Amino acid sequence: MKHLLSSAAVIGALAITPALADAELYMLDPSHSQVIFSWDHLGLSTTYGMFSGFQGEIMFDADDPANASVNVSIPVHLLFTGWDARDAHMLGDDFFAAAEGDVITFASTGIEITGDDTALITGALTAGGQTVEIVLDTMLNGAGPSPLPRMNGALVAGFDATTTLSRTAFGLGAFTPFVGDAVTVHISIEAIRAKDMPG
Repeated sequence: MKHLLSSAAVIGALAITPALADAELYMLDPSHSQVIFSWDHLGLSTTYGMFSGFQGEIMFDADDPANASVNVSIPVHLLFTGWDARDAHMLGDDFFAAAEGDVITFASTGIEITGDDTALITGALTAGGQTVEIVLDTMLNGAGPSPLPRMNGALVAGFDATTTLSRTAFGLGAFTPFVGDAVTVHISIEAIRAKDMPG
């Protein structure tokens, strides 16, 4: 399988355009941000995996959610399924063929507001050496000052999002159709306004 592209080649520096002039930079909280994914195995069970501890940036405007952008970089070696042998298999040649430093990236290209707290975020997802346009069905769970005393009133925001991906679209389709091609993805993240980050 092809190696993943490097984060520098895919994301680069975040450019703040005039359209984002009123948005503020938020940084993902890696301790409260996860990507959980699942797929069918032989029609007999559902297998789950997770990425956590990754980095990302959101340009966020609570008064105008469409005035936003998202960039996320996930090291492939953060993959965790709860079974060491399966993790090693997924990182091996049948799937990611992951080298040190390989990443999965997402960079938003547009946001369509669909409700008071919901939106469809379109963007480019790069994995397995392939870049595919995907749509995240997203909900804003909350935004405002953190209630935790240790956060000293830092502005925070939290989102959930879902999508369904095709493994074969990313060149990761080994063992289909016995192992399902469709991968269900659930994302839950928290982010902290950059100027409020401790230290």
